[in-house]
Amino acid sequence: MDKEAIRQQVWDDLEDSGEARFPFPPHGRIPNFAGAEEAADRLQATDAWNAAETIKANPDAPQLPVRRAALRADKTLYMAVPRLREEQCFLELDPTVIEDIDHATTVGGSSEVGVPISPEELPEIDLIVSGSVAVDGQGGRIGKGEGYSDLEFALLREFDRVDESTPVATTVHERQVRDSVPSDAHDVPLDLVVTPERTTETESTRKKPSGIDWDELDTETIAEIPILDRIQ
Repeated sequence: MDKEAIRQQVWDDLEDSGEARFPFPPHGRIPNFAGAEEAADRLQATDAWNAAETIKANPDAPQLPVRRAALRADKTLYMAVPRLREEQCFLELDPTVIEDIDHATTVGGSSEVGVPISPEELPEIDLIVSGSVAVDGQGGRIGKGEGYSDLEFALLREFDRVDESTPVATTVHERQVRDSVPSDAHDVPLDLVVTPERTTETESTRKKPSGIDWDELDTETIAEIPILDRIQ
């Protein structure tokens, strides 16, 4: 099956099985799932998590427990501005100044208390946590289809804030794990797939994107993302 067919299958399965959680429906988004907190707990037991001082995480609901755990563990958290629509396209959440972690780690709260910074102002990122619709045990990942997660990694690579060795993890429900999912050249492979029941080190042999593939971006997309328009 192609990526879109797999997305629809996963969304339907989570909804029909009753394993999807708010927000509803799961379709068209990184789906929240029963056991998201348990998956976050399991991620916190990994070497990649414990070694990380800086974490970039996606803003979606199933990774909310991950974001909260990061700040509670005194790790500095970075989130991308939605659709990278500002030139200072990342938000810094510093645990030493955040007073209300529960609020700060929501989408609305992060926009209120997060400090906008540009990619060149970021420190080196120690761990990336990405939301997923479907994954496999070999590091393949399918997002919701907009491509921003992969583009954010490529942008950080352009500024040397991540490299080939930067671990990339996801937390998902077991129903989101497939035997195999298709991957494209711009897709960022996963190093860790964490469910409420297990942690898989993928040992992926696929290379992470070395930077932005400008040939894949049309002029309209570049114009809508100020940082791309600046560095092109």
